[in-house]
Amino acid sequence: MSLAEHLERLIDANSIPEIWELHTQKMAEYGFDRVLYGFTRFRTSGSFGNVDDLLILSNHSEDYLKTFIHGGMYQNAPMVKWSAENEGACSWRLIEELALSGKMTEAEREVMEYNLAMGVRAGYSISFRDVSVRSKGAIGLCAQPGLRQHDVDAIWETHGREIAVINNVTHLKITAMPFASSRRALTPRQREVLEWVGDGKTTADIATIMGVTPATVEKHLRLAREALDVDTTAQAVLKASFQNQIFIVSR
Repeated sequence: MSLAEHLERLIDANSIPEIWELHTQKMAEYGFDRVLYGFTRFRTSGSFGNVDDLLILSNHSEDYLKTFIHGGMYQNAPMVKWSAENEGACSWRLIEELALSGKMTEAEREVMEYNLAMGVRAGYSISFRDVSVRSKGAIGLCAQPGLRQHDVDAIWETHGREIAVINNVTHLKITAMPFASSRRALTPRQREVLEWVGDGKTTADIATIMGVTPATVEKHLRLAREALDVDTTAQAVLKASFQNQIFIVSR
């Protein structure tokens, strides 16, 4: 499939799973058979926010992700740290250089040794341009077994520009789609009441519009707050908006 054909299919994709399948297949053509993407709109000065609010997409093994993501190891990964502080693309040769410099922390060394044991040895990372101080997206492209970092660097020398374009377009497409991270997705009724709140309607107004009682509206709002793990309805509207879970086009 040509680059133009791939981008056309990507633009026409209607869901994150469809986008991700297209992307992993395309990256495999360049020699990257494992891909790890992360995005948050809840970054603070010292962290990426609660892991439950991260959008994580990957075709790494569940065993790998259990430790690296859910075990919190990613927070000490050298390339994750690089991605948090930079934009653009970076060779994983940086890890080797950090280790040789003697400046690698014990936690960073533990990550490096875990990755080597799991066959995560060579690759490239791309850190996407921030759209706000609270947002951050990045992707790690892991080379297939048998490729070393000098092989990956040669691939990047030849195809890096188009790989970067594909990843940036994919990132923009993903962030435009509804997602619920690892928490529960909102139900249609929960989305509807939050949309009416976002339009400035009162509980009484919403009850009349939806043909239900005010108590039912309050129930949907409470469940929406619980699903989004927030304390107030205003926070729920904001978070659902960030995740593109409200005011979405039905297909």
